[in-house]
Amino acid sequence: MSDTTILTERRGHILIVTINRPEARNAVNAAVHMGIGSALEEAENDPEIRVVVITGAGDKSFCAGADLVALSRGESLYPDDPAQQAWGFAGMVSHPISKPIIAAVNGFAFGGGCEIALMSDIIVAADHAQFGLPEVKVGLFAAAGGAFRLAQQLPRKLAMEYMLTGDPIPVARAAAFGLVNHVVPLADLIPTALALAEKIAGNAPLSVQASKRVALGIEQGRIATDAPYWEHNTRERSTLMRSEDAREGPLAFAQKRRPAWKAR
Repeated sequence: MSDTTILTERRGHILIVTINRPEARNAVNAAVHMGIGSALEEAENDPEIRVVVITGAGDKSFCAGADLVALSRGESLYPDDPAQQAWGFAGMVSHPISKPIIAAVNGFAFGGGCEIALMSDIIVAADHAQFGLPEVKVGLFAAAGGAFRLAQQLPRKLAMEYMLTGDPIPVARAAAFGLVNHVVPLADLIPTALALAEKIAGNAPLSVQASKRVALGIEQGRIATDAPYWEHNTRERSTLMRSEDAREGPLAFAQKRRPAWKAR
């Protein structure tokens, strides 16, 4: 893994995790998966870390989701280690920890980037940010938790519209329906996220962690109520990824052309 793919910085009791691939719109590859997952493990196992803030490098993209160019080349977006694979996409989406996670969304959060934000506990977003699950436009579906979490965190009809069209969700609308906690100018993004993190870190850490575990139903590193969704998710993904359309979508994206869907 590149030493600079994921940057981590401690500020008191806060761990700041930065996806540092601005040249690839902070898209997720195996190195990003390992870096985020390892940072979350560090946070969970270190009593001095009380809050995690996750963000992206630059001012355009929080995270563009899966690295479709790497995918089109046949590269795996997951590490070889089965324990690290179990963390889910980006080392995060099925890797719940007791420490609160604040997503500081510095630009667009599409696909897996949106799914990282959905897995976070609190979202602070820049006023030019956008969210979205455009997987249906490239022959995939939001298989990293987005297909069920968006419908849990937005009114269902609204979530269905955005998920089935693949259209972006403007930050103002995301905030109006409670998907985003705070919308601020880009210059204020990290200071706002850190101020919120410091307020949380000032509370009794074991109380904060117990509150999160009860609120989300986290036991032994898993969210029990998510299990049926993941099982269904796995079946659907297995079927879809064997289709011609699932191969065509990433290839067309990499070749910068419109996909030719065959529904098979």
